[in-house]
Amino acid sequence: MIRVAAVGDIHMGPDSKGLLRPAFDTLPDCADLLLLAGDLTRHGTPEEARIVAEELAGLAVPVVAVLGNHDHHDEKPEEVTDILRAAGVRVLEGEGTVVEVDGTRVGVAGTKGFGGGFAGRSGSEFGEPLMKEFVRYTRRCADGLRGSLEALARDGCAVRIALTHFSPVPDTLAGEPPEIYPFLGSYLLAEAVDTAGADLAVHGHAHAGTEHGMTGGGVRVRNVAQPVIRRAFSVYHLHAGEPDGSGFSAPGSRRSSPLP
Repeated sequence: MIRVAAVGDIHMGPDSKGLLRPAFDTLPDCADLLLLAGDLTRHGTPEEARIVAEELAGLAVPVVAVLGNHDHHDEKPEEVTDILRAAGVRVLEGEGTVVEVDGTRVGVAGTKGFGGGFAGRSGSEFGEPLMKEFVRYTRRCADGLRGSLEALARDGCAVRIALTHFSPVPDTLAGEPPEIYPFLGSYLLAEAVDTAGADLAVHGHAHAGTEHGMTGGGVRVRNVAQPVIRRAFSVYHLHAGEPDGSGFSAPGSRRSSPLP
């Protein structure tokens, strides 16, 4: 059994130094790895990134992250990424990483993703150049996610997880105003997950959304934005050697760590 802790949208700033570390220090007791689903900072400044890095440095479990839209706001995502990586965080964008858990290869493919909407109500690569680039950017993110998941399968990963900031499905947006769905995610991300295959998809971004969802292909999706899970992190159990998605634990076996 693989125990996956996950949280997004922690939005750390100067006044949140040390807030999550006590909960993160309990991770070895309940999880094998920690996934961070973007929006780790409030404004994407290097100063805020250093606070996040201090919170994560030296943790006893591997930490894998993607950036979110807030982490891009100061237009220094490369610097934010470098600061987090210096603290040992594996920051992904259009790539994958492998975590060894008791001899099982767990692959995580990550991208921030982007918006565009969902089947029947989505943007398209038509019209003005800016509109076409909007959708093409999302498609590039989705293509990177799909390629990374496929590479992890070729690499012999028994468990594969898709980690994004934006949502791949509308299910986990329930509670958000429908008018902003196109800015919360894209069906292209779900297509990438279903095409390549995964055991779990994790995202954040939708603060007023819902935790549980599923892609059209049957992959479980979890919105782990902290305002949704209301915990320092939630833990999900996966089982190696099962068909895609069927090794996911029943909801009752999920554990959460409360905020200190």
